[in-house]
Amino acid sequence: MQKYICIVLLLLAFPFIFSHAKRTNPDKPCKHFTVYYHTVIFNGTNTANATAAVVREPTKFWNTSFGQMVIFDSPLTKGQSLLSTPIGRAQGLYFYDMKMRVGSWFAYSLLFNSTEHKGIINIMGANLMHEETRDLSIVGGTGDFFMARGIVTFRTEDVDIPRYFRLQMDVKLYECY
Repeated sequence: MQKYICIVLLLLAFPFIFSHAKRTNPDKPCKHFTVYYHTVIFNGTNTANATAAVVREPTKFWNTSFGQMVIFDSPLTKGQSLLSTPIGRAQGLYFYDMKMRVGSWFAYSLLFNSTEHKGIINIMGANLMHEETRDLSIVGGTGDFFMARGIVTFRTEDVDIPRYFRLQMDVKLYECY
């Protein structure tokens, strides 16, 4: 009898456990916005302007950047220009992990402290740089983005390697609390 009561209680409680999240719909995110990520690579002389630095040089294992690691604290803007309205920072790391092509793996956070957004979005995943657009996983967040799940789509907009690059980041959240 107690076994049946426990099963009934679990069945009654189950809908309430998941009722706090907005429903997941792959065609319609619960939050959707675009930001621009700007990185100025440290070259040994641009300390005042640099937002990223190589902390591990590439291996001599292959003719790519395989093994190179970069740490960054880069501005996020609402518009494409580096001088447009700042809305937060992107902080984290990426390393080059492909032998045959140039590709990297990112682990970072978008830190927002603007009138539009307050909180953090955590992102991880492979950046297949040879693709026009790349999707990385949003694995959590805080503040306005509490326990968020979704994807961020990268599109490289401007490249001046080894000095500067800009990514358009299309943020789509499918679980919003």
